[in-house]
Amino acid sequence: MSVTVDGDKSVSVPQRMRRLLRGPRPEAVPAVVGTACTVVGLIDVVAGVFPRFRHSRMHSLAEVLPGALGPFAAALSLSAGILLLLLAHGLKRHKRRAWRAAVLLLPAGAVAQFAYRHSVVGVLVSLTLCALLLRHRDQFRALPDPRSRWRALANFVLLGASSLALGLVIVSVHPGRVVGAPSIADRLQHVLYGLFGVEGPVDYAGRTSWTVAYSLGALGLLTAVTTIYLAFRPEHPAARLTEDDESRLRALLATHGGRDSLGHFALRRDKAVVFSPSGKAAVCYRVVSGVMLAGGDPIGDVEAWPGAIERFMDEAKAHSWTPAVMGCSERGGEVWTRETGLTALELGDEAVVDVADFSLAGRAMRNVRQMVGRIERNGYETRVRRARDIGPTELERIRRAAADWRGTDTERGFSMALGRIGDPADGDCVIATAHLPGTDDGPHGDLKAVLHFVPWGRDGMSLELMRRDRSADPGMNELLIVASLQAAGKLGVKQVSLNFAMFRAALARGERLGAGPVLRGWRGLLIFLSRWFQIESLYKFNAKFKPRWEPRFVVFRTSRDLPRIGIAAMRAEGFVNVSLPRPFRSRDRQPCGHAPRTAPEREVSAA
Repeated sequence: MSVTVDGDKSVSVPQRMRRLLRGPRPEAVPAVVGTACTVVGLIDVVAGVFPRFRHSRMHSLAEVLPGALGPFAAALSLSAGILLLLLAHGLKRHKRRAWRAAVLLLPAGAVAQFAYRHSVVGVLVSLTLCALLLRHRDQFRALPDPRSRWRALANFVLLGASSLALGLVIVSVHPGRVVGAPSIADRLQHVLYGLFGVEGPVDYAGRTSWTVAYSLGALGLLTAVTTIYLAFRPEHPAARLTEDDESRLRALLATHGGRDSLGHFALRRDKAVVFSPSGKAAVCYRVVSGVMLAGGDPIGDVEAWPGAIERFMDEAKAHSWTPAVMGCSERGGEVWTRETGLTALELGDEAVVDVADFSLAGRAMRNVRQMVGRIERNGYETRVRRARDIGPTELERIRRAAADWRGTDTERGFSMALGRIGDPADGDCVIATAHLPGTDDGPHGDLKAVLHFVPWGRDGMSLELMRRDRSADPGMNELLIVASLQAAGKLGVKQVSLNFAMFRAALARGERLGAGPVLRGWRGLLIFLSRWFQIESLYKFNAKFKPRWEPRFVVFRTSRDLPRIGIAAMRAEGFVNVSLPRPFRSRDRQPCGHAPRTAPEREVSAA
């Protein structure tokens, strides 16, 4: 009898049993050790916080875990448990520094087990984990992630809040030992004093006061030590596109920019880049929460794409980052999956309008034609120009208006946003504006709406943002898109990429006659999510202009990575903001992007 195991076409059951008896494969050791550290750390924390746990049926297990030692059992359990929890994620990601810290922590726990409890089993547990780490030390080679010293402040706030919460639990889990009836304010004061090693107003009978004092002191010391370490360790700032990198990318786009409508977005200056060995191709990316996100197709010659992709994967492996690609084309997805063994999943469709085929005539364009005609009769005028043809004063007014009309406090955009308007290096960008003469008394004069397009090769342009004055008449976006399509021929533009519609195929198929219950249910879920993300409205808005639909894909390693990639992508696009409060945010962390083409802050007009 044979079975298929880990890609082996024929593996007998005895062979499978022998594999299991040999233990985990070397590459699986970091995950096993990380999980073990998580379990050990959680039990250590529980044993340190709840005294009954140490004397329950779990006592025989808890006493052999690193941290449950002698008269300082609670304090050492808390310290070791929290440290192991902090190290567990780094060990799973093959981080070298996490390995070093664990190798130092586990022998210390073994020595303490023997010295205080004379527990041979406890020594064996610590040394076994340590031996496993030492034996497979070659699996822990990942370099540190990009970081800044602002993480010290984040660590102080988060770990300080956790220490305060745990401290309140520790102070309150000894009801039979408390002297008197201290109030919540007294308990909180006792915790705050205890974190600084000072005796507080709450008193206990017997040795409980020493247990509480040691536990609170350990929490305070742990918070202080980790914060000081993060504050004074060498800084690795977030990646930025250098001037040399940008010039090389522009040279590649000048020759090969027509391959991908998202190519110009690689020039966002908050991305990093890796080039192929020949320098004829490049992949731009940003690292978010341990996920290495690339956007669109590689830049440059298709024949050199494999070299750039290989450099990208090597960089991901060196730092133990999770590789992912957002919004690549079908051709790009084929190259990515062929060269890396990754998996591709259709994410949605990009609306592309061929300028030569666009016309407002016909029944299908009736709604757009009527809306544009009504707005024009109200006195609105449009201007479509290259950015280099706009004067600096007017360009600054457009820039300020786009910022003021942004629907959220956080700038959004990553894979489909450039992040700037009117930069001297972006003179080929196209800016369409709507004006209402006679309203010059407003903060932005008679300017009422702005569309910004970036170049797509020599004869195309790609929509980057849509902004309008909330007081303007509905339909500003339709007006400017029609004006841009009608003026495209004079600008030498033959094709225009509009918004990206996520899950467009599911929405279109789900509303057709004869759609099955699964497809209708999936469409219903997307419509429900459209309350927060403009999934359905962007699809219907794009469909007004009768575009052709070009599929876009997300490329990932395994399905287990999809939730993590999704959260990282939402953070990169600005949908989820976990940055520091604005007064404490460093300048190099300030978001620089304008709204992406999928941003929910974009307003699309109903027909």
